Amino acid sequence: MKAAWFEKFGAASECIVIGELPTPVAGNGEVLVRLKSSGVNPSDVKKRAGAFPNLLDEGLVIPHSDGAGIIEAVGGGVDPSRVGERVFVYQAQFNRRLGTAAEYVSLESSRAVPLPDQASFDVGACIGIPMMTAHRCVYTDGDVNGQTILITGGAGRVGYYAIQWAKKSSARIIATASSADDETLCRSLGAEAVVNHREPGWGDTVLELTGGVKVDRVIEVEFGANLHEVMKCIRTGGTIATYSSTQVPEPRLPFRDIMFMDLTIRTVIVYAMPEHAKRSAANDISEALTNNQFQHRLTHCVPLEQTAHAHELIEQGGFGGCVVVRIA
Repeated sequence: MKAAWFEKFGAASECIVIGELPTPVAGNGEVLVRLKSSGVNPSDVKKRAGAFPNLLDEGLVIPHSDGAGIIEAVGGGVDPSRVGERVFVYQAQFNRRLGTAAEYVSLESSRAVPLPDQASFDVGACIGIPMMTAHRCVYTDGDVNGQTILITGGAGRVGYYAIQWAKKSSARIIATASSADDETLCRSLGAEAVVNHREPGWGDTVLELTGGVKVDRVIEVEFGANLHEVMKCIRTGGTIATYSSTQVPEPRLPFRDIMFMDLTIRTVIVYAMPEHAKRSAANDISEALTNNQFQHRLTHCVPLEQTAHAHELIEQGGFGGCVVVRIA
């Protein structure tokens, strides 16, 4: 099969190789998926750059955890009727070496979720990390109907879907963004108000918008960098659900204030989600896709031969949509 892989860490242009590798075989409990699209996420780029030093200990790595395609074969214990099923896949390259930047991937049957005909394979490749992370951030503590939710980085890959999940559940949404275009986008998705997180004191602006009423929940893209402002506008007993802290990777916490406000800080990563949460997210995503309830934002689509360029796009940033590698 044709695939992209790396056998050393470093710059994408120096590490990623395109060539032929043996086609995998579906083992017990697995399905073999002929991939059409592969989603590129920041975590994929970090892995290639060397964030996990032991990743290459057992050999080369085909990157990317998310993708979409058609089941071509099944292993023992898997219903043969799944052959021919359109699916999106997730966690293809978590605790395993061979991900979705290839013509084929074999993985646990439960990680290949039916993809409704209403959704393209490119959309399917964007679901795993962004859409499931957003679902967990919004729903992990129960119903949010009637709550006020602050979503920082609302135009980003996860924030974009978080606004839509929260809107679907009738929450009141305040988002942050850093440009007029992103503000317009957040409002179009369902945000009632948008503040600029690059302006000093934006937490005070949130309180001005709510008439002094503090928010119930914060979905946070830059935990360490934004914590000071978030503390101004979150209520006692509130929850911060955070999935990233890139700018300040080891933040100092105002423990006394957090304790006396009885705040819950919930970290979210798809790989560590309980299985029941993954099933719930997958079911809700399938329903939403079937009913065309969500907008999707594909910013860049490149062929497999340009996988290194796809990684460079993620590293360069400056956009909030998804990057997809088209396999076929």
